[in-house]
Amino acid sequence: MSLPRIGITLGDPGGIGPEIILKSFAGKFKLPRAQYILFGTHRFLEREEKALGTALTVHGRSVDKTGARGSLEIREIAAPPGAGRRGSSNAESGLASFRYFEEAVAHARRGELDAVVTAPISKAAWSLAGERWKGHTEYLSRYYPGAIMAFWSKPLKVALVSHHVSLRAALRKIKKDALREYFLSLDRSLSRAGKARFEFVVSGLNPHAGEQGLLGREEIDEVGPAVEQAKRLGVRISGPFPPDVVFRNAVGRRDVFVIALYHDQGLIPFKLLAFESGVNVSLGLPFVRTSPDHGTAFDIAGQNRAHPRSMVEAIRLAASLAARP
Repeated sequence: MSLPRIGITLGDPGGIGPEIILKSFAGKFKLPRAQYILFGTHRFLEREEKALGTALTVHGRSVDKTGARGSLEIREIAAPPGAGRRGSSNAESGLASFRYFEEAVAHARRGELDAVVTAPISKAAWSLAGERWKGHTEYLSRYYPGAIMAFWSKPLKVALVSHHVSLRAALRKIKKDALREYFLSLDRSLSRAGKARFEFVVSGLNPHAGEQGLLGREEIDEVGPAVEQAKRLGVRISGPFPPDVVFRNAVGRRDVFVIALYHDQGLIPFKLLAFESGVNVSLGLPFVRTSPDHGTAFDIAGQNRAHPRSMVEAIRLAASLAARP
């Protein structure tokens, strides 16, 4: 079996990205064997090595390390002067983190990577740097309009119909035709990843899933018809169910995905259950993209307090989904 080719981006150099990457590779975690390429700036890794008193044992700007984890190469990408200041968002760090991600995606789009694992970025820093994308998924949607934001953990898996938009804008997306296509795309993307067929359970929008129209008609007019149409086309799907119970009923069922109709509806229960171990995964792409489910944590950057578990799980999931025969 060929080793998967996995790109890893350093994230915002003023956040905890360099720390959790260093801890993931230099620690005692069992990472999958793969060809790893780290897109970043070497001086930020050196700074973190000194702060933590540990090392990747990889020095120089483009060096291979062969061992139990496969190989690791550092792809040097220039960062502007002033990047890497810890503690807050700034344009220079935003530009650096965007360049890391942009370069990794370019490699993946050319077929040179099977997966991209992204350390946390600051959306505010991207904006300060003049980048119009609100995050990783929005940038990927530039090339792949059907990109889906999902969250993966052992206790719970959640896919979001909408993500980084206002609640008002999210409500406008609750239309039966668009929902049906979303359900079909989600099912196809997981099947292409070689995963066993999942069962999808759809959350309602309104309290009590509308209570038969007494508390809102979206379930009757839009969500329910979309579910039935997808079911007739072969998708294992049911709902809509009351949003206050659908997540509870899905916990612990490894072959079930909850489909949440807007960002916070899905992220609040997911992060309550799996904040340290959950993984953000982009589906509907010709390659795999994963990331930790937490942010840059500027408040603890450089203090040796960040735990790498979510990063480790993101790497493991990327390798699993990208495994090549």
